Amino acid sequence: MVNGPGPVWVERRGCLEATNTILDTETIELLIEQTVAPLGRRIDRSSPMVDARLADGSRLNAVVPPVAVDGPYVTIRRFSVRPVPLEEFAPPGVVSALRWAVAARCNLVVSGGTGAGKTTLLNALAGSIDPGERVVTVEDAAELALDSDHVVRLEARPTDIDGVSPVTIRQLVRNALRMRPDRIIVGEVRGAETLDMLQAMNTGHEGSLSTCHANSPADAISRLETMVLLDGGAVPLAAVRDQIAAAVDMVVHVARRPQGQRRIVSLAVVDRSEERYEGSRPSLCQIADERQLHSLPTVEPRVPDAATPDPRWLGR
Repeated sequence: MVNGPGPVWVERRGCLEATNTILDTETIELLIEQTVAPLGRRIDRSSPMVDARLADGSRLNAVVPPVAVDGPYVTIRRFSVRPVPLEEFAPPGVVSALRWAVAARCNLVVSGGTGAGKTTLLNALAGSIDPGERVVTVEDAAELALDSDHVVRLEARPTDIDGVSPVTIRQLVRNALRMRPDRIIVGEVRGAETLDMLQAMNTGHEGSLSTCHANSPADAISRLETMVLLDGGAVPLAAVRDQIAAAVDMVVHVARRPQGQRRIVSLAVVDRSEERYEGSRPSLCQIADERQLHSLPTVEPRVPDAATPDPRWLGR
């Protein structure tokens, strides 16, 4: 991280540390230009922000004056080269419940704040997908690295310096439906594509996964509603809620702890045990926290031959 002229900062084990590397404004500007130009991106006073994926998969975000008040800012997010297993996110009972949910082709939404580990957890969950299934991933900037032979990766494209038309996440989700996917994984829903993702979950693409920014599982449901409605379409709120209630089976909430650990702090299922009024917000039932699994998943598996949740997972 570069906060204008001065030291370069890094995050180690969840803590920010200043390094001995000192950069001045001219050097930072030169580094930004030499990094984004080969990617076909542009950054200057008329277009002062850029977000890009580097060759090694890292994410770069740069902001320059006049938007950046104290000089050019740079943030590079690097991803671990070592796949992080589910066991590092949750206790054994929760891990077993999540693996069951993926195998049973339940639709999962991973929620959490910025830097909480949503993409890393999405990778870990996708590790339980049968290698024989065709998976199409859709992302704003390609970050997912699924260990499977049958993965198709799609990445959105912003307008470049030549004025080439952008390709949006929504366009990619719609195109993914034509690619004969067994599952669709959307790295993050943040706008109009939310409705398309929900419809995909409801129309033969069970077992799909996605993430969204939210402070809790309940907040994630609210955020999904808001993102569909902010699209400006004519879909009524009641219809949006019905889509969510039918599409989403579980919400997995992940958070970053002070020591830098990413942990699943809540696992909630959409409660379909009680009669729900048409158009009402789906209710959630928390079945696990950071310490253990309190109750077995009550959602119906979306495949007929799914195993039955094991009571031995409880309390673990």
